[in-house]
Amino acid sequence: MATPTFETLAYAVEDGIATITLNRPDKLNAFNTQMMKDMIAAFDVTDADDAVKAVIVTGAGRGFCAGADLSGGAQTFDYDARGGEDKAARTRDGVQRDGGGLLTLRIYESLKPVIAAVNGPAVGVGVTMQLPMDIRLASTEARFGLVFARRGLNPEAASSWFLPKVVGVQTALEWCYTGRIFSAQEALDKGLVRSLHAPEDLLPAARALAREIADNTAPVSIALTRQLLWRMAGANHPMEAHRADSRGIQTRGAMSDAREGVMSFLEKRPPAFTDKVSTDVPDIWETWSAPTFK
Repeated sequence: MATPTFETLAYAVEDGIATITLNRPDKLNAFNTQMMKDMIAAFDVTDADDAVKAVIVTGAGRGFCAGADLSGGAQTFDYDARGGEDKAARTRDGVQRDGGGLLTLRIYESLKPVIAAVNGPAVGVGVTMQLPMDIRLASTEARFGLVFARRGLNPEAASSWFLPKVVGVQTALEWCYTGRIFSAQEALDKGLVRSLHAPEDLLPAARALAREIADNTAPVSIALTRQLLWRMAGANHPMEAHRADSRGIQTRGAMSDAREGVMSFLEKRPPAFTDKVSTDVPDIWETWSAPTFK
């Protein structure tokens, strides 16, 4: 596929790994409507490109994402006052949909594994956009803050669903109640990030993890695994998982990847999986559908 270009992102694919770089370094990669649109479009691209086996998201310059762009001043979050086409496009049943939530819902639906490489300060939506990403690595110089209550707001980007699942209810409430900035070490201690790295080692570590996935696993199996673990996070009973697991094993077991996975193991050679995410992901969901916003 041709390499797409975006207004607020840098995008590159190398050896099966796509890197999405938030690219407003003069504003610490502050999040605006255009970045939301660009990121959603970028995940459409990674899902459609069978050459992409894993996705890394990081920031340009010294920051990951400083949160919402506050250049609109007092009206930054007053969509009625701001008006414009974006308001009309995001309004459903009289409610203007939160842009961070539009993004995190899209990441939630990704068919490729997503790794966050948090290279510097991450505040507000700079934290909440990471929550539907699968694995988060951070620089020792990263800082985090769920500062919404200090700005007269509530948590956004569906983080009230994601955050407690990642760090537990007690930690989620403390971080949101206080709105304080906390260190990369605290983020590690509380489970928000998987590991800390010296700044120069962060991207190599993220790429090494992505490389392990890309080189050894079947992309269609990864897509199904991602659906299973994320969707079952909200399931009412393990029977829902058993139904989906069973359909997946039955369907995948008859496909070429399963035969290749077994034979490559028996023959002690690297696997060569051929099923494609763009065409071969089976629908194992008898009744599941994404809720609508209403």
